[in-house]
Amino acid sequence: MIERLFQLQKHGTTVTREVLAGVTTFAAMAYILAVHPQILSAAGMDPAALVTVTALASALGTTLMAVLTNYPIALAPGMGVNAFFTYTVCLGHQVPWQGALAMVFWNGVLFLALSVIGLRGRLVRAIPESLKIGIQTGIGLFIAFIGLKNAGLIQANEATFVSLGAVTQPSVLLAIVGLFLTLALVRRQTPGAILISIGVITLVGMVITVDVKGLVTITTLPEAIIGLPASPLPILGQLDLWYPFREDHAITALALILTFLFVDLFDSIGTLIGVSRRAGLVDKQGQLPKLERALVADSAATMAGACLGTSTVTSYIESAAGVESGGRTGLTGIVVAVLFLIAMCFTGLILAVPAVATAPALIVVGLLMCQGLQDLNWEEPNDYFPAILTALLMPMTFSITHGIAAGFIVYCLLMLVSGRGRQVDWIVYVLSALLVLMFALQG
Repeated sequence: MIERLFQLQKHGTTVTREVLAGVTTFAAMAYILAVHPQILSAAGMDPAALVTVTALASALGTTLMAVLTNYPIALAPGMGVNAFFTYTVCLGHQVPWQGALAMVFWNGVLFLALSVIGLRGRLVRAIPESLKIGIQTGIGLFIAFIGLKNAGLIQANEATFVSLGAVTQPSVLLAIVGLFLTLALVRRQTPGAILISIGVITLVGMVITVDVKGLVTITTLPEAIIGLPASPLPILGQLDLWYPFREDHAITALALILTFLFVDLFDSIGTLIGVSRRAGLVDKQGQLPKLERALVADSAATMAGACLGTSTVTSYIESAAGVESGGRTGLTGIVVAVLFLIAMCFTGLILAVPAVATAPALIVVGLLMCQGLQDLNWEEPNDYFPAILTALLMPMTFSITHGIAAGFIVYCLLMLVSGRGRQVDWIVYVLSALLVLMFALQG
């Protein structure tokens, strides 16, 4: 039955190899179980329920990908878009998390429609490569900025806006150690590097340390290491489905949904192409044969995740770790899905992970997302000006939307004044006009 479902012999693999690849992929991305609930709980969502929902959404999305495509690609709530959900949508625009979940759902509907009718590729091709690089880099800087804040390495300052944190505090010192440990493990390409670092810092945090104020315990011991999964009911099915269509915030909601869509599109397609090339799944033309199916699985997982109670579910680049271990079919994904379901029984242990243990993960993941800068055309100001502006404004305005808007608008203006306006796709002009309208209506 396994051979019939996953065609192992055709792909030159075995059950043992696929299982080991699944374990490797899970180890590489399991950090999301600790990091994601910490980020979304800042929006007012129940952290214990978020652990359960994160595991369920990851298992469901990964299973969909395995069944529809037979690809060894795992899915989970995306990094970057979860920070956008919390800090830009909920805290920045004062959108209740129930309304933000509705935006995630309608983003999934729009993504699915574009994939089914074949316009997904048209939209992706319309947006200049330099802006894609700027968006990816900006999201990386945004994540890293949040990680630095959570680590206590930077803090608010009335005179300079931000300044260096109290680096002599035990928690900050521990975060610094965690950052160097994570960087070292990632540099050595250690399987599960980020998860190992989180575990080590959490364990070290259990040791009572001493500062000038007395005894400090960084990690609080869980009441139980293993037990029944936490109830998802506090957030399950709580999305306010029609929130984006109410008159008082419809324009802002449209801009936010489009931002969700941009991030989801670039993240999903970039990951799918990158991982599939490593796995040898592309055809002679370098195309992924089942790309449309994969995007359908991605969008369906996002819609289901919103109903469960989480931000956008997307393909994970960490799937490459399993591919490097020999994973070639959807059986790898099924193993990952099963492990996510088992992880729900360790909710107490996951919730015991302190913010200083996950902060290095945010910083390193964010820095890794900045690698695209090497592909910018540094000889052409029309390319690098909008890209760098996009990347800078995301962390500085604490808004992915504002960074994307500035990049699109400046790109169009530069192309027009340099006499190259006809080279810009009309879709980019329309999107830029909508973003200008958003700023105008927001006052």
